[in-house]
Amino acid sequence: MTTPPVPPRTDPKAATLVAPVLVGCLVAVALGVYGAVHQPTGFSINVSGFSSGVYVKSWLVTVSALLAITQLATASLLYRGNTASWVPALHRWSGRVAVLLTVPVVVHCLFALGFEASSPRVLVHSLLGCLFYGAFVTKMMTLTRRGLPGWVLPAVGGVTFTALIGLWLTSALWAFGNQGLHL
Repeated sequence: MTTPPVPPRTDPKAATLVAPVLVGCLVAVALGVYGAVHQPTGFSINVSGFSSGVYVKSWLVTVSALLAITQLATASLLYRGNTASWVPALHRWSGRVAVLLTVPVVVHCLFALGFEASSPRVLVHSLLGCLFYGAFVTKMMTLTRRGLPGWVLPAVGGVTFTALIGLWLTSALWAFGNQGLHL
């Protein structure tokens, strides 16, 4: 006599993670699809004082990357506990400003350039842009979920951080290295 197989148990904590991950994936795919099907306008953002839209984007994403490093450092302090009272506020505000600075960049990239695959660097950059916003949405949604395993928020934050640094490497660093470091 054999016993019937026992169905795998679902972890109720893991089930609360499904919706944020699903919504984040939908955001990432929607951005990629929109960028791919939208006819690029070629319009470039520019801000007074910058020599071109490339440098506006490069400097905005550079400041965002520096703020993301601040996020990483303050998150590390928060997980250790016993931090100064200003650390949580610095963590929240550095993240808010970092993401806000990326908004003009993503708007320009989606409308002016679209999702491109003209070179490996550009393809990776386009994929990382979609990943960044999908991971960001997932992270924001997991912040309000109670009872998640302790590894979830650092993991989602790590994906968001990695995508932003990858965006910086494939855009700003590339521009500064090929066109010079100036405004």
